[in-house]
Amino acid sequence: MILSSFKNISAQSVYDIDLNNIDGVNIDLSKFKGKYILFVNVASNCGFTKQYADLEKLYQQYKQELVVIGLPCNQFGGQEPGTPIEIKQFCQKNYGVSFTITEKINVKGENIHQLYSWLTDKEKNGNINSNVKWNFQKYLVGRSGELINYFYSTTNPLSNKITSLLND
Repeated sequence: MILSSFKNISAQSVYDIDLNNIDGVNIDLSKFKGKYILFVNVASNCGFTKQYADLEKLYQQYKQELVVIGLPCNQFGGQEPGTPIEIKQFCQKNYGVSFTITEKINVKGENIHQLYSWLTDKEKNGNINSNVKWNFQKYLVGRSGELINYFYSTTNPLSNKITSLLND
C-alpha cells in the first residue's frame, strides 16, 4: 500500500511538462485542466498537411471543451524545414490556423521532447506505449490529464474515432 501511494505521488502529469509556443513563450498546460487536449505533430510539406484545415474545423467546433496543439517536427522526410516565422505564416495564410502551434520539437529518438516521452511511454502516461510513425499522428488527452488514445496520420481529425470521444 505504501509503495502504491508513493508511486502515484511521483507519477508525472502532462500538466507539469514544459512546452513553448512558436514564439518561444511558455505554454502553461495546467490552464487546460477540464478540457481535452489534442496533440498533433505537424509538417508543412507532407501529404497529410491538408489536415491543418480539418484540425482548425475540429478546434472551432469543439473549442469550448478542446484545445488543439500543433507541434512542428522535421523528423519525417525533412517535411518541416521552415523557421518559426515561416511555419507560423504558412499555417495562417494557407489554413487560417488559430489553434496553438509550438516551437519545432523532436517526437522520437535521443532528443525526444519531454511531452512525447510522456505521450509514448506507458510508465509515464499510465495507459499505453506507442511510437510516432509519421507526421500528423494525434494524441488525445482527457479532461483530467489522462492519455485517452492515439491515432495514426490516416485518421482524419474530424473522424468519428476522435469526435465520439469528445461527445461525452
